[in-house]
Amino acid sequence: MPGIYVHIPFCRHKCSYCDFTSFPDKIEYAEAYMACLYKELKMRGEELKNYEFDTVYFGGGTPSYIPPKLILGAMNQIKACFRLKKDAEITLELNPGTIGEGKVKTYLEAGINRFSIGLQTAIDEQLSDLGRIHNARDYVYATKLLEGQNFSTDIMLGLKNQTKEDIAKTIELATRCGSKHISMYALTVEDGTPIYTDYLNGELPDSDEVADMYAFGKSLLEEKGYKRYEVSNFAIPGYESKHNWNYWKRGEYIGVGVSASSFMMGKRFTNTFDLDEYMKCVISGFFPAVTSEEVNEKDAKFEFVMLALRTARGLSMQEYKNTFGVGIGEDFPNALKKTVQYLELDGDFIKIKDEYLYVQNSVLMYFLEEGAE
Repeated sequence: MPGIYVHIPFCRHKCSYCDFTSFPDKIEYAEAYMACLYKELKMRGEELKNYEFDTVYFGGGTPSYIPPKLILGAMNQIKACFRLKKDAEITLELNPGTIGEGKVKTYLEAGINRFSIGLQTAIDEQLSDLGRIHNARDYVYATKLLEGQNFSTDIMLGLKNQTKEDIAKTIELATRCGSKHISMYALTVEDGTPIYTDYLNGELPDSDEVADMYAFGKSLLEEKGYKRYEVSNFAIPGYESKHNWNYWKRGEYIGVGVSASSFMMGKRFTNTFDLDEYMKCVISGFFPAVTSEEVNEKDAKFEFVMLALRTARGLSMQEYKNTFGVGIGEDFPNALKKTVQYLELDGDFIKIKDEYLYVQNSVLMYFLEEGAE
């Protein structure tokens, strides 16, 4: 079933690595923006009235930065305008530096039943380098407020001066505080972000060092009972993210808010990245999407392969054939031959061998090249 993504673009301070659409200096627009977002939800709900959705995800920015009544309002609007599955997974991203008891109470009233906490590292000096507004103690406080709730923790690799001991401390803190799910991903350095200077100066770990950190972290997480189900995602069995699973299964999703992307009815479309333009569009009764394209069959096949091979489950050959009417061996014979040493067959599933999953882009390149022919 499809998911709903809601983009909240406001934050207290922009992190040095952040390339997302977020505005640290426009919190005064929050109420007006959310009023527009409620209207976009209504417009999309009318368009998609025949769909039932089983996940909602509030991302950002920092959704926990805005007044919690606005999250409650968004959830009320979603419930009024969309058909939600009874046991829908409803996730809210939060920063440990923007949380309090009153906010948590409102979130639970709104129906939030999963939280994603941006810890990144348990080392305060590294948090300061990243421009994070919280410290490790704030994370512990946030997890105590969420005691008994389902929450995930983000951990980042490849930071300046980061060691394996730092990673071990971070994983130990997240697991000890009760995180049922851990996303462990490498820092992505984007041109134009403040941290790009550190990258140019050679002050960040190189790709081999990061791969070594990842292998270390993966081993530690697995020792603690967290199973990897996608390249960067680990969970206690039964606590995998349904919303993310939908992306990796190439499922449909509707995105609302500035810069939000969607994949519905065979089309991919993205809302404007400009806050003023977004609000003007919606107030005028127009959808704020500025790009829209039909996904052709060739691209759909590669997307199916790319997303499935990112997961530990792998690619179901029967699902591929059911979806496209032909076997994967007919569409990608050369790519399968060239990557045979990296792949393994497990019944109906083709999987990237465990030791190569972190560097799966090198494997997927062969499928991309053949798909483009």
